[in-house]
Amino acid sequence: MRVGQFRTTGHAVVAYARDETAAKEVVTRIRKDGSSAFALRAELGRHGDAASLWAAFDAHADQYTPHRAVDIIVNNAGIGRSTDLASLTENDFDTLFAVNVRAPFFIVQEGLKRLRDQGRIINISSGAARLAMPEIIAYGATKGALDTFTLNLAKELGNRGITANSMAPGISDTDVNASWLRGNPEAEAHAASPAALGRVGQPEDVADIVAFLASDDARWVTGRVIDATGGSGL
Repeated sequence: MRVGQFRTTGHAVVAYARDETAAKEVVTRIRKDGSSAFALRAELGRHGDAASLWAAFDAHADQYTPHRAVDIIVNNAGIGRSTDLASLTENDFDTLFAVNVRAPFFIVQEGLKRLRDQGRIINISSGAARLAMPEIIAYGATKGALDTFTLNLAKELGNRGITANSMAPGISDTDVNASWLRGNPEAEAHAASPAALGRVGQPEDVADIVAFLASDDARWVTGRVIDATGGSGL
């Protein structure tokens, strides 16, 4: 599931591409924690996708937050599929960059009309942006582009007190990796081997760092790529 989360004061919007059931489960957990939330479908990778996403947000947001204001934007949507240089097609390349780079760029562009001063932008990058992984060469390139985007956002928006940071996980035990990782001790050992901490990442390892970057505790951190690979490649 690709989920992008837009969080307002006491309210959250979970944008999903296809898996409505999973998105509604996230909404349920947020509500159990005492906040209000709703899910909206947002298929990314096409021209106009960001404008459509924000139009859907605006249509629902009035009942949750005044003036459709947003405190935090988390760009979490992404395609992890990629191949090596010899096998990659132009269509695959275009799709990867459309979802992983173009969509976050224009989601932020449109979102700045709603993002409050002192707000937060958090882009979910990857350790593949700094580690040589030729088998997923185009994916790593998209995340490198996202990190550069983050750096420039931090400079551009600093006068509004808005911070922009990337968070770069390593291989993690999430649904996108479930088919080859879960229940396969050999695959898990291989995936864990680059990490100094000697294990595969868990969703909570990533989520806790995102929560920090979204909090007031991270008010003096901007333009950074926060490594969350467990020390991979040291």
